[in-house]
Amino acid sequence: MSSGTVASGHDADADGAVLAPTGPLAHRSAWRADACPAAATLGVVGTRSALLIMREALYGTTRFDDFVERVGITDAVASARLKELTAAGLLHKVPYREPGRRTRHEYRPTPAGTDFAPVILALYDWGAKHLTSDGRAPLDFRHVGCEAPVHVDVVCDEGHRVSIDEVHVVRPRR
Repeated sequence: MSSGTVASGHDADADGAVLAPTGPLAHRSAWRADACPAAATLGVVGTRSALLIMREALYGTTRFDDFVERVGITDAVASARLKELTAAGLLHKVPYREPGRRTRHEYRPTPAGTDFAPVILALYDWGAKHLTSDGRAPLDFRHVGCEAPVHVDVVCDEGHRVSIDEVHVVRPRR
């Protein structure tokens, strides 16, 4: 499969919904997704450079010059994204000083940044499945305990693995 071509393993329902609203939400004109957490997240990490900086931070990259080199961005873009990711609470700055040099900062994931790791893993899995010629990624993520490959899954609060066609959208219970 060539880059940019997407294969689908799950089809939408007759109305085009994959994550179908039900009950009072079934009438799409009756509500809006104004306070959507996905939209808010994209407001923080919605650029390619922000996502790749987070990937690199989660891999252990900490220094400005290393982010520039590993992500393939300019100093100005790295500076802007690191400032945004720090302000959003995904990274925090830790001062360091090499002998004879001025104090600089490393950027390390905060707990919120670490919570973002499954998003990076999901993007990685999706890209490997849909955007590589053989459906395989150049790296594997493995469980330290048993060396089995690691993947992101949809799981309910009761611990059941859930297929996408078993998910529906409702108002939260308060």
